[in-house]
Amino acid sequence: MSITVLKPGLLSTFQDLGRTGSQHVGVPVCGAMDLKAHRLANLLAGNDADHASLEITLTGPTLRFEAPACFAMTGANLQPTLNGNPVAGYRPLIARAGDVLAFGAAPPDTGVRAYLAVHGGYALTPVLGSTSTYVRGGFGGHAGRALAKGDVIGLHASLPTAPESLSELAQALWQIRVYVPSALSGRTRDYLRLLPGVHWDEFTAESQHDLLHAEFRISTQSDRMGYRLEGPPLAMSTPRQILSEATGYGTIQVPSGGEAIVLMADRQSTGGYPKIAQVISVDLPDLAQRRPGQSVRFASIELDEAQRLDGQREEAFTQLREALAPLRALLRT
Repeated sequence: MSITVLKPGLLSTFQDLGRTGSQHVGVPVCGAMDLKAHRLANLLAGNDADHASLEITLTGPTLRFEAPACFAMTGANLQPTLNGNPVAGYRPLIARAGDVLAFGAAPPDTGVRAYLAVHGGYALTPVLGSTSTYVRGGFGGHAGRALAKGDVIGLHASLPTAPESLSELAQALWQIRVYVPSALSGRTRDYLRLLPGVHWDEFTAESQHDLLHAEFRISTQSDRMGYRLEGPPLAMSTPRQILSEATGYGTIQVPSGGEAIVLMADRQSTGGYPKIAQVISVDLPDLAQRRPGQSVRFASIELDEAQRLDGQREEAFTQLREALAPLRALLRT
């Protein structure tokens, strides 16, 4: 049971919820950039969220299923086809042995990351408790790197091989109504919401105003480690040395040059730049789907509201998982 990589795409890596618990020894968390899409893909494939998905960036791969499998795709619409025919995202689908799943390129001004999950998960070896790929470190995922032509990826779960049984399963899965709650929708926001960082009060009033009112642009010098923002320079009232401390996904650091950096999934384990703000967790998937050259604007939010939105999202995931119980039952038979 496996998938063969016929074309690798631009950057296709396996990611899960992240490699937590090892930052103290200098190991980044990594994990899916768009955790919402990653979790949705796994739910729709009948998995728990801690299974790895294939994170596909900008231009997707071409993959051949060597055995029957149930799969689901979420995130950006990279124009997927199965044997040359367009297929739907955000629902469970069946692939038969020999079927070829191909992805195109992300259209302009749309999301850039798609997620592919397979029922039962991929056969990957965990490193420090996670199967996430850390390309810079050369470990995790498949051989510690992005997919390459000719790679063969094992699958954990098997499905019936008889054509009649597969057809019945595919039809039964298609009949399942999949309703993604609005709290889990992939709509793009006009403004990403911020909480003040630990050094917010040490920045000038002008810098605080610019962060919340100016337009910033994602620099071409951006990747899974961090998004550099081109815009008004931000400055502390009295610059000083900051002790290095643990970093978080969505923290906005400001180096001495004044160009803000939003720390992303592959962020360094510690950082000593002042932290002006924090993108709230429910808006990080929106940011992760933006590409270099796209604009970003920010707005402030109260902590209580940010926590309410986070709780609302988790409740939506719980409700969706309960609603998909018939899907998991079908895949167990």
